Amino acid sequence: MSIETVAAARRQSLADLLRRTAARHPERVAVSEGERSRTFAQLDADASRIANALIELGVAPGDRVALLSRNCLEYAQAIFGVARAGAVLVPINFMLGGGEVGYVLGHSRSTVLIAQEPLLPVAEEAIAAAGAELRGRFAIGDAAAGGWERFEALSDHADAREPVLALAPDAPAQVLYTSGTESRPKGAVLSHDALISQYTSCVVDGGMSGDDVELHALPLFHCAQQHCFLVPDVYLGARSIIVPAPDPATVLERIERDRVTKFFAPPTVWIGLLRHPDFDRRDLSSLRKGYYGAAIMPVEVLREIGERLPRVRLWNFYGQTEMAPVATMLQPEDQVRKAGTAGRAALNVETRVVRPDGTPCDADEVGEIVHRSPHAILGYLDDPEKTAAAFADGWFHSGDLGRIDAEGYLTVVDRIKDMIKSGGENVASREVEEALYEHPAVAEVAVVGVPHPTWIEAVVAIVVARPGAEVDAAELTAHARERLAPFKVPKAFALVDALPKNPSGKLLKRELRTTYAELATPARD
Repeated sequence: MSIETVAAARRQSLADLLRRTAARHPERVAVSEGERSRTFAQLDADASRIANALIELGVAPGDRVALLSRNCLEYAQAIFGVARAGAVLVPINFMLGGGEVGYVLGHSRSTVLIAQEPLLPVAEEAIAAAGAELRGRFAIGDAAAGGWERFEALSDHADAREPVLALAPDAPAQVLYTSGTESRPKGAVLSHDALISQYTSCVVDGGMSGDDVELHALPLFHCAQQHCFLVPDVYLGARSIIVPAPDPATVLERIERDRVTKFFAPPTVWIGLLRHPDFDRRDLSSLRKGYYGAAIMPVEVLREIGERLPRVRLWNFYGQTEMAPVATMLQPEDQVRKAGTAGRAALNVETRVVRPDGTPCDADEVGEIVHRSPHAILGYLDDPEKTAAAFADGWFHSGDLGRIDAEGYLTVVDRIKDMIKSGGENVASREVEEALYEHPAVAEVAVVGVPHPTWIEAVVAIVVARPGAEVDAAELTAHARERLAPFKVPKAFALVDALPKNPSGKLLKRELRTTYAELATPARD
């Protein structure tokens, strides 16, 4: 008996998950977008058709297929079709410009590009910038021209038989590009077994089941929506409803219309739902499971959700792309008792906090958060130095500062890069934000450090007021002084209509640091 024969019998890829679900629930609706839907049997056949079309193009196991698209049904088809071909999917942020997309195309050495029709101009610019020689270009939409074929050339391929491929469990499945803090994003290489280990943690610790009806509104190019929710739903046989974006009115309408039971969004989106005039007009009684991540939910917002959605059990997922992405979870029963924490290590994860020399911190001592888990990436694409640094001492180094209490609950203090050093004192931006969220007029707030001639860095706060509320800097300063040490009180405030966010709802603090670099002048002290 050959090693290849044994490997074929033990195969476990993203596409295998779909095939097994299709065998259990062939007629159940797997995914829908608008009036279009696919059952699990249809989605399974779609995956094989796409895989065979790619193989005909000469796409071999390990080759990369880039995907530039907003949320749509074709996105789900592509995830599983590329995996079934043994190829590596490269999801690309649709908010990037042509040059930025070109960098991803070139760095990943993608051989095929799938792009949504409205994004074709960006895709064309990217191809030119990368000097990419592609085997195929496929457009999601009604029209295709200028060398682009329609996506249906893949999904309607005549051969729906599953291709026979041998894939090792640690074969790369996707390369996800991290936004990070550097001039160029890093390509995080995730294997099939890393993703499936992470799905297991999500399903078990996240209370997921096959009878869930989930609304997917956050971008599928982002690892959280795709790998904490969409693919686990397919794994379980749950129903997925895809919408293009987390527009509050649309989200609230679809929860009511489709009797949605499960929804994920970062705190900024949950806040937008709570503030929307439709919130109290829609029937949201079907919703039973709520998930948040990307940031800690402000305690005041957490309390408001509990009051206005009393039937909803909440989970906080904490992690990052390199962990596929979940590392820790805060369970529903701990939301109030351990409010503000990121919970404990997920099922397949070990988490600790370490000092700069790598030794473990004591309880409640602040250090860098590190993880050991099969969730972790294989490494950064073509970057052995950054890979080695990230995996120093046999642990993945998150770049986050945190502390773990005597019960094992992790509190994320800040990103290392977001810790503000003001007058020689460390100020955690999240602590200041939590204090300001307690003000009844504050809808959203972001705290950053900006240059200051005396303090080196000054703490400043950018605030969005609740609709109809009025607040000024003097009132916010007085509020902060009642709750914070003097050195933590913001030196200046900016009142704005909205905070800048990426498509995943994460605050763009780098942009705020640039925009408000001159906010804390000596005259404001």
